[in-house]
This record gives sequence, C-alpha cells and structure tokens, in this order.
Amino acid sequence: MSETSDDGGIPFPDYALLDRAGASQWMFFPRPDPGPPPPGASDHEIEVEPGISISARLYTGTDDAPPRPLVLYFHGNGEVVSDHDGIDRLYREIGLDLFVTEFRGYGKSGGRPSAAALVGDAMPALEYAAALQEERGGGPLFVMGRSMGTQPALEVAARAGDRVRGLIIESGAASARRSVARFGLEDEPGAAELIEAHEAKVRSIRIPSLQIHGAADDLAPIELAAELYDLLENEQREFVPIEGAGHNDILWIGRHEYFAAISAFVASVLE
Repeated sequence: MSETSDDGGIPFPDYALLDRAGASQWMFFPRPDPGPPPPGASDHEIEVEPGISISARLYTGTDDAPPRPLVLYFHGNGEVVSDHDGIDRLYREIGLDLFVTEFRGYGKSGGRPSAAALVGDAMPALEYAAALQEERGGGPLFVMGRSMGTQPALEVAARAGDRVRGLIIESGAASARRSVARFGLEDEPGAAELIEAHEAKVRSIRIPSLQIHGAADDLAPIELAAELYDLLENEQREFVPIEGAGHNDILWIGRHEYFAAISAFVASVLE
C-alpha cells in the first residue's frame, strides 16, 4: 500500500509490487562497465544504503570555463555511464555539464536492479549531485531521464522542490497503469493503490518540463509519451517530436532539433 510522504503530501507509490510479482526480472538488462573515465570526467560512488553504492560520472571537459548548469542524468535500460563518453561534449556546446548516474547492478554499481531501487535511489543521487554542484561554486540543477531513466527523473522532479529548475524527458513513458496491465498484475493487492499514487505523484510536479520523443519510436510509442504529457499539470511544459527517429537513434537523426530544444528550454527557465 502506498504511504503519504512528508514532502508536501506527495504519496510514496509501492513500486516494489513489481518486484514481489516477479516482473522486474524482465525489466532490466545490466552490463558491467569497468573502464576508467576519459579526460575531463571523474567517477563517483553514491551510497544509496549501507554497503551499496551506485556509480556516476561527472563530465566537465578540460577547459577552464566556470561551472555550468548541471544536468543530473538517468540513462536508459541496457546503458552504462561510458556510453555517454563523447556525447557529453554536445551538452557542453549548449552550456551544460553532465552527471550520469547508473542503476544498481549496472556498470560499476553494487546491488541488484529492482523497480523499487530504480526509483528509491533517485533522491540520494540528487543529494549527491546538489552537493557536488555546491562544491563547484553553485549553479542551477536540471534533471533528465532517458527511456527507463524517466522513472527516477520523475521522482526527483516531484520531490526536489525548487532545488531542481527543470525536468527533461527523452524517449520516455512512465505509465504505472500500463506496467500493471503488461505484467498481468491488475488483481494483485496494492495494484490500484500503486497506479493512483504514481499518477498523483506525476500530477504534483510543478517545475517546467520538456519531452523529446522519436515519432517512429516502436519501443516506447509516442502515444505513451503523450499520455505522460497529459498527466503532467505543470504550467510550463513542452513536447518536441523528432520526425523519423526511433528509440535508440533519436540523438543522431534529430541531433540539431534535440539540442536546440534543450538549449531553448534551459534558457527559458533561467531567463
């Protein structure tokens, strides 16, 4: 059963229902990532519970520029931090630094992946990113989730208050209703409460949001992203479809539109 939180009354959805029902074993595709960070990047460990840490990589480049706004980034399923080596420069070109965090069991992270941990580790990641940004001299924080990373990004957006300036979702859909139906859990105790609490959490998000989605995405069809857009009730939200792009080629097919949208979004939030 979902409980009510103490941060503005936002409920805590019981995502562990998916784990207890065995659904999470089909959800995750972890792989190791033992390599060192490239020049201009540094690796970090974020303790999420005693004895378990998740890995993260901060990309700042090798220039002497002052700290840029920082994007706390949750990657997609099957991905690891090193997949973003090289992509980070595209964020720096629009004035942003990137802090990519992994899920449990992925890359250099400890523990085992689970639906509950996917969401539960989001706020420790935010706390670490916020402290890191403070050490760097302060500056705005944004949160971004790609694909499966949408879930922890929504958690941060709902609970961080004004510590995070904006939410960016790429190739993401986050319907608890569809997840419950997909795994045949409609009759499981707590399923209705999970759906209700999850949707209430999403509706509670008030920070500006940007969604970027491939119009030809066959893994997370654009209609699912539109459902998330409709569920959001924040005043400032934008949806940018990338024509001809699928789930895993959106960054390259729509590279110009992709980063132009992020750049314009960040500028509008910070103006």
